[in-house]
Amino acid sequence: MYKSFLSVSGFTLLSRLTGFLRDVVLSGVLGAGMMMDAFSVALRLPNHFRPIFGEGAFNAAYVPTYLRALEQQGEARAQNFANQIFTLLLISQVALLALGWLFMPEFVDLLAPGFAADPEKYALTVTLTRITFPYLFFVTLVTMHSATLNAHGVFATPAFAPVLLNVVTIGFLAVSYLFPNAAYAAAFGVTASGVAQLVLLMASARRHGVLEKFAKPGWGADVRAFFRMFGPAVIGSSGLQIAMFADTIIGSLLKTGGPSSIYFADRLYQLPIGLVGVAAGTVLLPEMSRCFARENWEGAFTAQNRTLAMTVALTAPFAIAFTVIPEFVVRAVFEHGRFHLKDALATAAVLRAYGSGLLAMVAINALRSGFQAMGDTRTPMLVSLAALAVNLILKIALYQPLGAVGIALATSVNAWINVALLVVLAMRRYLFQPDESLRSILLACATASVVLANIALWLQGPFLSLSQWIGGIPGLLAALAGLGLLGGLVYGAVLLIGARALGVTAGQMGLSRLARRG
Repeated sequence: MYKSFLSVSGFTLLSRLTGFLRDVVLSGVLGAGMMMDAFSVALRLPNHFRPIFGEGAFNAAYVPTYLRALEQQGEARAQNFANQIFTLLLISQVALLALGWLFMPEFVDLLAPGFAADPEKYALTVTLTRITFPYLFFVTLVTMHSATLNAHGVFATPAFAPVLLNVVTIGFLAVSYLFPNAAYAAAFGVTASGVAQLVLLMASARRHGVLEKFAKPGWGADVRAFFRMFGPAVIGSSGLQIAMFADTIIGSLLKTGGPSSIYFADRLYQLPIGLVGVAAGTVLLPEMSRCFARENWEGAFTAQNRTLAMTVALTAPFAIAFTVIPEFVVRAVFEHGRFHLKDALATAAVLRAYGSGLLAMVAINALRSGFQAMGDTRTPMLVSLAALAVNLILKIALYQPLGAVGIALATSVNAWINVALLVVLAMRRYLFQPDESLRSILLACATASVVLANIALWLQGPFLSLSQWIGGIPGLLAALAGLGLLGGLVYGAVLLIGARALGVTAGQMGLSRLARRG
């Protein structure tokens, strides 16, 4: 499980890095004018549907049902279930694609109502979104193949697939002279990347003998169980999308620069969420589902505790950096060109607010997996909706007195409410049982975090002086890298020494397994 976790995290890091490169190329080729505005909406629309109809919602319902059929009734029953879901998914996506193409102007009116005032921009947005919308069709099928492969312990290829979105889009931008303009090239690149991802995943599924085929849809027990879980999971995933829409709407009410501060802070804060939080949920859900199907309760809780411990231990340094030295981080990464010191300070304040909820945000997936593995998607849905209600109320209450910081702070409070409710409910239902190793690792992590915070606080001055001596952006980046390396080494040493002093073995921390498999 540890190897799978690191594999998913590694490819997620590659995806994030190539995503940054894609954004740099887009800014250079499209600029910040009409073409970029239109393309950003064209990319956003399929990506808003994606978490609802794919990824989280689909995995939460599909993986436990598939593994239950596989473990309890055999490969033939599991394959038949997968074939039926594949057929239903394909039919639904063809229907959605047809509706999208027919009613694309109405979709654009909903997502970007302000574009109607500029007929040229509006027409370009509708055209580009019609080009990118098939990406949802391809990536939804990719999600199904990925889920099946994950259920069989194959994580590397599904984790790598999103990298193709960035690489293929950059490739199409390189030959943008073949298209009416660069925005068309980028849009066709997005859809072509969906085809590339689907081909990659189908080849992997075929190689492992789990490629789905067409089958006559039925309404057997497995399919009914899937839809009983899928409905609440879709609603729960929709809650996050509603919150994102709210951020866009409320952010537009801020003074100039507020939405930009939220965007740049979010780019940084999403990095550990993708690297650690998403990887934890991706690996843990099939592991716990398999254990529950075999009635191996101890194995399920051990996997959950180890994943949660690793999640917190890997994320804590990011949380310290974002809350203690956010100015240093933002200046080193973004302060160049038109992004000035005042912009860096404003973004840093938002990043500090986001950082205060980072540990809760990455822990949610590990805690939610216990419910999902037992086929309970209703409880996480209700928790998500309750937290969403508080989130929206706080955003409305805080955006005027605190501006962009208030919106970010509401997000962090929402994450902690979500975690608290999940912990209480999971422990009451015997779906989360923290063991002594988890408590010891969390204590060691807290101690190491205090040490790291003091290093960051007291040594940022000398390292900033070093950056001035080197000069420019390279100086800031070198200083941040140096401070990060020093802090990381000390944090890791204190964490390991503290954990061992509290009786946690190398095996319980996953180190012995990594050494044997490395």
